[in-house]
Amino acid sequence: MIEMDWQELLQQQDLFHSLDAAALASLAVEGRRQTLAPGEALFWEDEEGDHFYLLLSGTVRLFKTAPDGREITVKLVRPGEMFAEVILFESDRYPVSATAAVASEVLAVPRRRFLRLLEDPAVRRRFVAGLMRKMRYLTDRILYLTTYDVEERFYGFLRENYGIRERYPIPLSKKDIAAAIGTIPETFSRLIQRLKQRGIIRWDDELVFPRRHWPEEWRDE
Repeated sequence: MIEMDWQELLQQQDLFHSLDAAALASLAVEGRRQTLAPGEALFWEDEEGDHFYLLLSGTVRLFKTAPDGREITVKLVRPGEMFAEVILFESDRYPVSATAAVASEVLAVPRRRFLRLLEDPAVRRRFVAGLMRKMRYLTDRILYLTTYDVEERFYGFLRENYGIRERYPIPLSKKDIAAAIGTIPETFSRLIQRLKQRGIIRWDDELVFPRRHWPEEWRDE
C-alpha cells in the first residue's frame, strides 16, 4: 500500500507523466523511505549525493550559506514536491542544504535508476521543462525579495503556504519564517512586535489575523 502511495505521488510530478506504470513502480520500489526530526539535516550544500527526493509529509527547508554565515532560504518544500533533482545532470553535489523544518518524511530515489529512464526522449523533455520552471521560480524569488518590504513578504508567506484565513496554526519556528521571507530573526521579531502593538495580529499558540486587518488585495478573494 505504501509503495502504491509513492507511485501515485511520483505520477503527479510533471517529470513523470510520460512514464508507464512499470517504470513508476520500479522507481517507487527502489526508493527509500526516510524520516527526519525537526532540524535534522537531509544533506548539506556541496555534499556529494546520489539521491533526489520526494517530500511525503512535513516541510523541508532548502537554503544556501552566505560567506558571513547567514542561511538564505531558497525554498520551503511542501508535501508532494520533488527536490534535489539537479544532481541528475549538472553536478553530483547538492547546490543547497536541506533540513527538516518540522517532522518530515521523504522518499529518496536513486540517481542511477532515474538516469536509465532518461534514455526515453519524452522523459528528457519533461525533465528539462521542469528545470526551466525552477529557474523561473528562482528569478521570481529574487524579484520578490527586492520589490517587497518585510511586512509584505510576511503576508505573502502566510498566503502562499497556508492560504487566506483568520487563524494560522504555524508549525515552523520564527527563525525559519524569517529565513523564508529573506530577513534575519531580529528584524522579524521587531516586525511581529509592531504588528501586535498595532493590534493587527495576536500570536500565542497560533497566529490570529482578524479579517478587518487583512491587506486590501486579500479582501477581494
